[in-house]
Amino acid sequence: MSEQIRILYVEDDAPSRMLVKQVLQFAGYKVFEAEDGMTGIRVAQEAKPDLILMDINMPGLDGHEAATKIKSLPGMSDLPIIAVTANVMEGDRERALTAGCDGYLAKPIDVDALPDQITEFLRGRRERVDMAAERDYLREYSERLVDKLEEKVAELTVANEKLQRSDELKSRFISIAAHELRTPITIIRGYMDILMEPAQPYADPNIIAMLQGIAGGVKRLHEIVQDMLDVTRIEAGTLDLQIAPVRLTEIAEKAVSLHRPNAERREQTLTLEPLDHLPIIWGDGGRILQILNQIIGNAVKYTPNGGSIIVGGRVLGQQAGTTAEPAPEATYVELSVADTGVGIDPAEQEHIFEPFYEVRDPRYHSTSKTDFMGGGAGLGLSIARGVAEAHGGWIWMESEGHDPDRCPGSCFHVVLPVGTLPKH
Repeated sequence: MSEQIRILYVEDDAPSRMLVKQVLQFAGYKVFEAEDGMTGIRVAQEAKPDLILMDINMPGLDGHEAATKIKSLPGMSDLPIIAVTANVMEGDRERALTAGCDGYLAKPIDVDALPDQITEFLRGRRERVDMAAERDYLREYSERLVDKLEEKVAELTVANEKLQRSDELKSRFISIAAHELRTPITIIRGYMDILMEPAQPYADPNIIAMLQGIAGGVKRLHEIVQDMLDVTRIEAGTLDLQIAPVRLTEIAEKAVSLHRPNAERREQTLTLEPLDHLPIIWGDGGRILQILNQIIGNAVKYTPNGGSIIVGGRVLGQQAGTTAEPAPEATYVELSVADTGVGIDPAEQEHIFEPFYEVRDPRYHSTSKTDFMGGGAGLGLSIARGVAEAHGGWIWMESEGHDPDRCPGSCFHVVLPVGTLPKH
């Protein structure tokens, strides 16, 4: 019968764990180990032991606190927890029992007597504290928990201040670095434009090809720097919008035309559904184009060759179709980009809108704006959401999950308010 009995030993000292484990295994018990209080709680929930040996003096969550937590878990209120500790001063036994332990064994453990002691506790032996003493020790225990909680809150406050400071320094560095990079990039772009003028006597196609390659690299670097600036402006709440009437059908047509060559190269079908029914909205057309460019570009990248991408839209808050002038009840419009790509795991679907977040392991990052599964700086979707929120809208996405073989696809939704004429 003892072969089926499961014992969990929570102890931060590895040699002690090894000794007790060998003794108990020799006696026929199945032994689980945990090196700290938090791990002990997790293992207790997973292993469902018949008895727990709990070291008291552990860093972090000590044995008293771990025992209290385990006793509060469903189905574990009657689980015997035996304190194993070198604390042998007056009151140490009572403190352990008040915290939820059912027995008390002093260190060093008597390995000859341990199996018999375990048997006694498994058969129902329980140590108790008289009610008067228990009230006193319970009050002391509660006060100690409050003191420890206050210490943790103070530590977390300091840690949070350091994180905020680090985040501010990161944002400042990104902003300064982006501004510093703009000047040399502008100079390089200017000279590249001069060198690539048709009137220049560069007939060698190899030289022309090299210049075009340099120009493409500089263009990509300029885009990254601009994204860095946009991220810092969004975080600071200083993103400037040039509000004007916007025809979404024109914005969508431009975005699709920009990505159609890449889609055709990948043998993808890029479809734009009719959007003439969408009303004119008040917004920044260039920034809305930026949103669609990012989402459609991602759809091209994460959809296998031969897949399909559909850009559509609808009016929210309105019963019937509209003309160019929105009806009073038309408060929002929604643009959508659906693809037959690899999809995104539900656990990642909110994180992808965070700055610098990348779903794939950064060690396998492969930079490309068009190649299948190509990586980027991890800023595009963060900027897209920031731009949408600056308009008073929002972005979210739907996907069954990530599956490169089945390709369940994804659908991104961009909701924007119709808005009203800005007051002067």
